[in-house]
Amino acid sequence: MNCSISGEVPEEPVVSKSSGLLFEKRLIERHIVDYGKCPVTGAPLTLDDIVPIKTGKIVKPRPVQAASIPGMLGMFQNEWDGLMLSNFALEQQLHAARQELSHALYQHDAACRVIARLTKERDEARSFLALAERQFPISATNAVTANAPVVSNGKRAAADEKLAPSAKKLHPGISSSIISELTDCNAALSQQRKKRQIPATLAPIDALETYTQISSHPFHKTNKQGITSLDILHSKDLIATGGIDTNAVIFDRPSGQILAILPGHSKKVTSVKFVGEGESFLTGSSDKTVRLWQTSNDGSYECRQILRDHTAEVQAVTVHATNNYYVTASLDGTWCFYELSSGTCLTQVSDSSGSSEGYTSAAFHPDGLILGTGTTDSLVKIWDVKSQANVAKFDGHVGHVTAVSFSENGYYLATAAHDGVKLWDLRKLKNFRNFAPYDSETPTSSVEFDHSGSYLAVAGSDVRIYQVANVKSEWNLIKTFPDLSGTGKSTCVKFGPDSKYIAVGSMDRNLRIFGQPGED
Repeated sequence: MNCSISGEVPEEPVVSKSSGLLFEKRLIERHIVDYGKCPVTGAPLTLDDIVPIKTGKIVKPRPVQAASIPGMLGMFQNEWDGLMLSNFALEQQLHAARQELSHALYQHDAACRVIARLTKERDEARSFLALAERQFPISATNAVTANAPVVSNGKRAAADEKLAPSAKKLHPGISSSIISELTDCNAALSQQRKKRQIPATLAPIDALETYTQISSHPFHKTNKQGITSLDILHSKDLIATGGIDTNAVIFDRPSGQILAILPGHSKKVTSVKFVGEGESFLTGSSDKTVRLWQTSNDGSYECRQILRDHTAEVQAVTVHATNNYYVTASLDGTWCFYELSSGTCLTQVSDSSGSSEGYTSAAFHPDGLILGTGTTDSLVKIWDVKSQANVAKFDGHVGHVTAVSFSENGYYLATAAHDGVKLWDLRKLKNFRNFAPYDSETPTSSVEFDHSGSYLAVAGSDVRIYQVANVKSEWNLIKTFPDLSGTGKSTCVKFGPDSKYIAVGSMDRNLRIFGQPGED
């Protein structure tokens, strides 16, 4: 007999007292619990209305498919197909789960990096705000618009962004105490200069005549080649270069090792300067900013200040002899006088005559009380730093004045432009000698006196070294170094300590060192 619900032979048969129908015990009990009535007749039914029946052990017959070998093979094939389909579905689910997990982990990692960057920017902003509060009274912070705090992405503070385009920043000016400091420095250096003698360790003329290239160092990126500026820290024999690739590089010449690569500017670096013994380092850029870098405990350089007082490309940075102040010159037609420790622009000076030329070069006099600047209008202007007055103008050049350099004797000024080099006597304010080493299509890029005032280097399509004489004597050409970069343009030149070597930057990415063979 079969179960009235399943139609199969029951394993535990029970019978209903009211209807006499046979059921599988587990099925009828579940139905009674769920519905409380007979599944066939629909009459009310309880668990007490069913009676178990005792029967012998029932052996279920073998399925028809299992009665033959072909039938069994068919069953196995069906089971195998089902298993494969199940595995395929599981693999698809696993792949989708892995993709979802990977995406979630990527989002989590990106969020962690953003949080870390924002936390770093917040901490840097807090530290610079605390530094500013210690250096300036709270009442003065509203009157003086300071430079934006340094953040890793180089953005300005919100308060600074709210300034109208035509608004001018207020500057405290050069105080009487600073003027006294500059005057005392000038007096001390002038007194020392009168007693100063050319050092015995200075490389002689016959040594310079034997100089040749002794090393070449590819520093900057290959996709934006070109070294635009150069500086040497004589006390430690460190060389710094600024490049079109927006980076500055600090190089230890004796060891041949790069000490630091300083990124951060968004356009080419136009000027680099060491301050003091190299604890601080300045970079000016075409992105209109100046950055102050300082060494940390591990010897690396970190950006401490980003200065944004100029509205056009910063073309030159020059450091005062006290190493406490520096000047920046820009194509916006102004030069700024900064205090190094605080990064404050004490004054921003423009020509009162109303001329619209921009400044393309600048250099402090060795005594520190006058400043020389070159302009886009071919003029050389001499400024009194104490009064910020333009005390002299030299004209006669053709094209932008690309470089200015004061001799260590304090009497001579060399300027370079498209038409070559002019030498000026500062005592009589007159031009006493001209060099036109290149053709009319080749500008002179750089001019530089050595630290002793004995040699003058000129850079253009090649590099030439002249012997410094006096106003009436001839300035003899000692040595000519050909352009080895293949670009036909040497952009900057500097003398090493005691003129033992000459460093040259070109429009390729190589810094070249010229010295006596076998020394490097």
